[in-house]
Amino acid sequence: MAQRRRDRPTEQSKIDATPPWDTRPAHERVLTTGPFDVLDDPDEAAPRLDLGALRVPVDTGLEVRVEVGPDSQVSAVTLVNESGQMQLGVFAAPRTEGIWEEVRTEIKASISSQGGTVSERDGDFGRELTGKLPAPGGFTPVRFVGVDGPRWFVRAMLSGAPAADSGQAEPFLNAFRRVIVVRGADPLPVRDPVPLRLPPDVAEQLPSAAEQPGG
Repeated sequence: MAQRRRDRPTEQSKIDATPPWDTRPAHERVLTTGPFDVLDDPDEAAPRLDLGALRVPVDTGLEVRVEVGPDSQVSAVTLVNESGQMQLGVFAAPRTEGIWEEVRTEIKASISSQGGTVSERDGDFGRELTGKLPAPGGFTPVRFVGVDGPRWFVRAMLSGAPAADSGQAEPFLNAFRRVIVVRGADPLPVRDPVPLRLPPDVAEQLPSAAEQPGG
């Protein structure tokens, strides 16, 4: 189970709308087992794709796919192999408490409303969800893993065989452990996605709106 750093209690337990005016360190650094906050990165030299709020390992044998919206902002990050995939998301969280417990409740309700099945269990990173979602021709296995960090929450959704088979899940969960979260100091409403971006050298290679067909 991943260990996570905790901020000191503040009156902003439910609101993340102001910068931390006290510039002193708000927490002591402790060893974690990942995913890591940027302050806890155990191996800064490891090759990772820098997407701003997330740094995703690229030496795992998994393909990293990035979806980009019309504003050139990253809308989705997915790790893929021949057996299935894992989608990553990172969200703003309160200073003093996690949101994974509430998010699990919402995911369970959503899956049930779609006619799927879902159950909760203890996993590699604490409590997690596993179940099946309706899909063309039957159902697709899904597995949700979440980790609360200092002012952030990161979630992984495995789908396909890795969601149902622990052996096939291993490369995805190993990659998840090595993810680095860079929350930043910008004020964000709780549960809002922390913005992701392409590396500058990649973004410069994208055609502008004027250059795209119909632009």
